[in-house]
Amino acid sequence: MSMGLNTEKHYKALEYDKILKRLSERCSCEDSRSLALSLKPQKTLAEALALLNQTEDAYILLAKFGGPSFGTLKNIGNPLARAAAGSTLSLRELLDIAEDLRVIRSLSEWRARNNNISKPNNKTSAADGAGSPKSYILNPISSLDVFFGALTPNKFLEDKITSAVLSEDEVADSASPELYDIRRAIRRQSAKAREHLENMTRSAHYRAYLQDAIVTQRNGRFVIPVKNEHRGEVAGLVHDTSSSGQTVFVEPMAVVEANNEIKVLQSREADEIERIISELSAMAGSFKDSIIAGYENAVELNLIFAKGHLAYDMKASVPLLNDGGIIDFKKARHPLLDPKAVVPTDINLGGDFDTLVITGPNTGGKTVSIKTAGLLTLMAASGFMIPAADNSRAAVFDRVFADIGDEQSIEQSLSTFSSHITNIINIIENCGGSTLALIDELGAGTDPVEGAALAMAILERLCICGCKTAATTHYAELKAYALRTPRVQNASCEFDVNTLRPTYRLLVGVPGRSNAFAISERLGMEKALVDRAREFVASENARFEDVVDSLEKSRLEMEKEKEIAEDLRAKAEKAKDETEKRRSEIEKAAEKELEKAKGEAKRLTENAKREAAALLNEIELLRKEKNNTDNIATLAGRAKAEMKRRVTAVEDAADPVFGKISAAEEDCALPRMPVPGETVLLADIGREAVVLSPPDKNNVEVQAGIIKMRAPLANIRLIGNKKDANPANPLPGFIKTSGSRAKTE
Repeated sequence: MSMGLNTEKHYKALEYDKILKRLSERCSCEDSRSLALSLKPQKTLAEALALLNQTEDAYILLAKFGGPSFGTLKNIGNPLARAAAGSTLSLRELLDIAEDLRVIRSLSEWRARNNNISKPNNKTSAADGAGSPKSYILNPISSLDVFFGALTPNKFLEDKITSAVLSEDEVADSASPELYDIRRAIRRQSAKAREHLENMTRSAHYRAYLQDAIVTQRNGRFVIPVKNEHRGEVAGLVHDTSSSGQTVFVEPMAVVEANNEIKVLQSREADEIERIISELSAMAGSFKDSIIAGYENAVELNLIFAKGHLAYDMKASVPLLNDGGIIDFKKARHPLLDPKAVVPTDINLGGDFDTLVITGPNTGGKTVSIKTAGLLTLMAASGFMIPAADNSRAAVFDRVFADIGDEQSIEQSLSTFSSHITNIINIIENCGGSTLALIDELGAGTDPVEGAALAMAILERLCICGCKTAATTHYAELKAYALRTPRVQNASCEFDVNTLRPTYRLLVGVPGRSNAFAISERLGMEKALVDRAREFVASENARFEDVVDSLEKSRLEMEKEKEIAEDLRAKAEKAKDETEKRRSEIEKAAEKELEKAKGEAKRLTENAKREAAALLNEIELLRKEKNNTDNIATLAGRAKAEMKRRVTAVEDAADPVFGKISAAEEDCALPRMPVPGETVLLADIGREAVVLSPPDKNNVEVQAGIIKMRAPLANIRLIGNKKDANPANPLPGFIKTSGSRAKTE
């Protein structure tokens, strides 16, 4: 029969309650502290992801903008309910409502100012494994907007209350025009009465009758202190007597009317204050639902941002959640240990194996390892970021069980062994495919042979149930069991025999070796005695320990080789990065120079076009003056020289790589002499012309358009005898492009 399931007991064994206490200390209001202390791990992946998403968004907002202020939020549900029912609230309750409204408004304004925040996609997924766990991608829009959006600021009511109520004992004069007039009249009457009494205290006639020359109040009425023996000398009403009986406080008849008027005004003042408070109470009651909803969302936000602050304190990261029972914590740290002393360790379970058997010496970190695995699992399922490296993976379980520590009970007459077995029976009866079981010192407290056999049977049953199990033990039999059983893996906590100190590193896949003999020798025990002890160890166990020792030596050698390989890889990557950086810088410099050259070429081209157009216009004008042939020749020569200079400048700027055409290319020899009627190219101006007569030794007469001239043979390029050729055709062997030139194939 099942003995019932007490999850609180198991959570407490993993110290989950201490994490909740640390969270509550970062909350700023009582209700959010209560929520923190009652926080429970979620049972489904979707619910856990929702909480974790909220914490991550709060963490990002804190990093970008700092945290919002939650002031002194107070639960005003009861006062608002009474106000909605028609009751009049106290000034303190009205001020609490105004403070909550101020916090709600400040939270809403804070989010509005920072509304451009967006979170990069964070893939939160389960690895491929048993049960085909689902994969999720967190929403890139802040999940906290649902809480911020539910905040309903009410600046109208907030200002109404804060402008009317100065403190829990005082209402402002400006609360209403009527109250302002009443209080002004009270001050006027008070000043009138005080002035008359002060005149009496300064009067030589009354001075001898007064105990002190002061004006005071008794029962809300202005009076003067008169000596008892002279009470008949001052006409008026006696309101009080001093404790000694030597002084009576007399209200002179001259100020009775003023005091009466003040009393009437004070009564009217009280009535007006009551009316104002009733009006404010009714107004607050009418907004009950929106104020309470805003308060509840502010409390939720306070809890979520407390998780974000705690994540910063723990230097935590966002784990990748899954529902397939896969745990892979990288450089995990127990959050309750001193951050300066704790040694990060890697813990994995549920991937290649379902059961982890951890062996090793006492105080070596076995218990801390399984506590860390359990506590981080509970934290991740509750929406906490965990103190582990990025890309650590956590699983969401239906149930997490822990049998850790000595739970001997005197009341129940249970021994240590009995209490552990009672817990394990409860675990076996309630375990399933989505269960994590953490058992410390499995099978301890009884005969070693029977304890080891019982431990193997328990691990086998838990494995059959699909439970993910991590158990610590000292039994060598369990090491062999783990080696020969599928889905069961050995692990150990590393121990440095040379220093006789544990390193607290969890080594998965390596069974813990027995260090008793080695430690005894290091501490100075006689070698013969240690050797004799070794003879008592069964040969089978000795061979097993030899294998473990060999594995340990191989592991240490492999770790050294790995460190060397990692160092070489890091150096290679650094060199590669530097090379890539240098190459990128060179490419950027080349692109910059090329762009600069192209820009200069474009500028020169535009200038050349403008100047060429101006020169051609001048030539056209001179053409009309046919009798002025000298001017035409002069202008033509000038145009040719200027055109050649501009074209050369454009070509040089457009081709910074190859530079200018070599002199040999500029002054290439003609393969033959041009003949009359043949079309040639004038290289200096890039225009075609027709040969008019046979050339002489150095020149030839040509006609370009309407202009006849004698051109040097060095400036002539043969392009064939095509009368319809394009005048702008380039030189043979080259292609003219916009701002550059390249050789043809």
